[in-house]
Amino acid sequence: MTKAIRIYNTGTSDEMVWEDVEVASPTANQIRIKHTAVGLNFLDVYQRSGLYSGSTFPVVLGNEGAGVVEEVGSNITEFAVGDRVAYGSGMGSYAEERVIDAHHVVKIPDGVDDQTAAAMMLKGMTAMYLLRRTYEVKAGDTILVWAAAGGVGQILVQWAKSLGATVIGCVSTKEKADMIKALGADHVILHRDEDVAARVKELTDGKGVCVSYDSVGKATLDTSLASLSPFGMLVSYGNSSGAITDLALGKLAGGGSLFVTRPTLVTHTATRELLLDCANQLFDVVASGAVKINIGQTYALSDAKQAHDDLEASKTAGSTVLIP
Repeated sequence: MTKAIRIYNTGTSDEMVWEDVEVASPTANQIRIKHTAVGLNFLDVYQRSGLYSGSTFPVVLGNEGAGVVEEVGSNITEFAVGDRVAYGSGMGSYAEERVIDAHHVVKIPDGVDDQTAAAMMLKGMTAMYLLRRTYEVKAGDTILVWAAAGGVGQILVQWAKSLGATVIGCVSTKEKADMIKALGADHVILHRDEDVAARVKELTDGKGVCVSYDSVGKATLDTSLASLSPFGMLVSYGNSSGAITDLALGKLAGGGSLFVTRPTLVTHTATRELLLDCANQLFDVVASGAVKINIGQTYALSDAKQAHDDLEASKTAGSTVLIP
């Protein structure tokens, strides 16, 4: 037996239960991992609340983790018992131990500790596909990053700066503004106090930004669109304020032939080649020092309910790690 956080119904964090679970031996294409660190993401909240549905209950929450291989399936040649590994997809990480399909997993390179790996796999690979595949940021671009003090946001700010972009970050507090300025953001907007679109146009001499990376969703849709330059792109990759359900295409025409996309990490890591490209580019920018992973807070895995509550209340900054 091992311990895990499971839910039996979708809903608030009160649905989360810390309990004993059975962990089976891996099948031919699986490995068994003993977690040393688990990442927390808004995706976990979406799955717990029912915004993203489709799970068979009871289900173990969590999509990101790092640990040590304890057992490998009969077809596995890439991994061996004792390897340090991490992953950013494959629901079930809120557990002391688990089995997972090996195609989700990568080896942790020397020089990256387990907590850093758990804090960066989902968030860092998300930043990679946003910056390098969805809209390929280049030197001279001006970009807008919402929730810039969050786990993905901090990586976006640093990585985009290393590519030569001008970065405008949106945050909720002065403390978070100071944090992302220290990470290299050129401009910071306090979205609770300022008219974001008007401030963006002021900062860009009326032009707007090439791309808005928006993890907020429903509440910021119109503001993101109004912040774009003609032919600009809204990349909506999260729904912390609720899902976008009422986008009228005419808004795209009126804003200047705009583009909107809703990418997912699942699509961008659907093959082994795509996953390794994502992970390797992430490891490279971290190893180079261009991106530093900020673990803003840690909780015991058994306290995941409190971690969810704090994340939803915007009380966290950077990445959050749960310790089994």
